[in-house]
Amino acid sequence: MKDLTNSHIDRKNVLNNNTAIKEIYNQLGFNGIFFENKFRYTLNQIAKFYEVDVRTIKRLLEDNGEELKNSGYELFTGLRLKQFKEVVSQLRDINVPQLIHEDDNESIGLRTSSLSIFTFKALLNIGMLLQTSEKAKEVRTFVLNVVIDVLNKKLGGSTKFINQREEEFVPAAMREINYRKEFTNAIDFYIVSNKFKYGQLTDKIYKSIFKEDSKEYRKVLDLKKKESVRSTMYSEVLDLISSYENGFAEFLKDKFEQKGNQFTLSEAHEVYTSFEKLTNKIYEPLREKARSLMASRDMAFRDALHEKLKDYIDTVSTEDFDKFLGERSQALEERLKENIDVFKRLKDR
Repeated sequence: MKDLTNSHIDRKNVLNNNTAIKEIYNQLGFNGIFFENKFRYTLNQIAKFYEVDVRTIKRLLEDNGEELKNSGYELFTGLRLKQFKEVVSQLRDINVPQLIHEDDNESIGLRTSSLSIFTFKALLNIGMLLQTSEKAKEVRTFVLNVVIDVLNKKLGGSTKFINQREEEFVPAAMREINYRKEFTNAIDFYIVSNKFKYGQLTDKIYKSIFKEDSKEYRKVLDLKKKESVRSTMYSEVLDLISSYENGFAEFLKDKFEQKGNQFTLSEAHEVYTSFEKLTNKIYEPLREKARSLMASRDMAFRDALHEKLKDYIDTVSTEDFDKFLGERSQALEERLKENIDVFKRLKDR
């Protein structure tokens, strides 16, 4: 199980997963004060929840201020504090004087000039950082279990094809089919007959983009023999593969016309090396983006580490979590109800 206390990326991935956050809030049962469309908690509430001294939370704020601000910690003053007090004063199920620490010598309903306020995400963030609290340890285990449960419910227990839940997957896959045909046709026409030529040149492209050949990729994702490699790839990766294949097909054609006869497979490898050098700077920004998306998403969604891409692992954005797990996401079969022929081609490749 992930150690949230030691990994900023893992903490951020949990907090960016809005689908899981909603479920965690519902199951945790620690209701906040609804203010400005978010559930809020005071410093004293946070300390009481995690069964630690207020000073412990303050030390966390000093050591991890930027991270906690990003997850929703704020210091309310002036008009916002006044508006927050008004909301609190209308609540009947909240013990108002206990919302702040007695050392502050003020209650929310009197003359408090500033107040530390946390969103629900910031409350969870505190629990992921707090190492001296048994309650925080329980919350971390609970949070990770809910994240796993949400994934299982959404995906039926398998994350291999989570990439297909995104809206852009189907158009990217359809484009890739066409460009793949251009690629294989060029290999047919311009390279002498060799049963290895398609696989070897495809692996050249894979290694150019994400540093793994198809065999290595299969091992990382634990794909079965009949499971298609490309059916597990994200739309951005598919688009970049299409660009490589289309570009190399045209490059191979030009070199064939200059040469006047077909290339052997070893010569074709040399042609690809020339193509790679020529286009390296052109593809570099898209390649860097594809590597980061692939490494980060596979770590977050599939718990799969691409060892050769480990330096590219970053947090997965809230938009990505919504894209693959939120209301916009849906199973490939649902997206292809009106395109059954395309669906069959994708599944049979």
